[in-house]
Amino acid sequence: MTPELTVLSREWCHLCHDLVDALSPLAAELGWAVRVVDVDQHPELEAKWDEFVPVVLHGEHELCHYHLDESAIRAYCGAFPLESGA
Repeated sequence: MTPELTVLSREWCHLCHDLVDALSPLAAELGWAVRVVDVDQHPELEAKWDEFVPVVLHGEHELCHYHLDESAIRAYCGAFPLESGA
């Protein structure tokens, strides 16, 4: 199973689009998937993350917000063992 990073985003947010555009190739390089969730469609997420969007999460763990922190993503994703095909 491919590990997944979640980006909490907004459709109208240029920072959100910039972060996803920068994260996508990095995640692919590291073997992670990216799922984008529009917080405006989820009131509970909007209430919790409102002004911090965009934010990159793995589960409930916040990796960065507003702008991509490539070194934080690399360090976090690199700490996970590679999945074996066997």
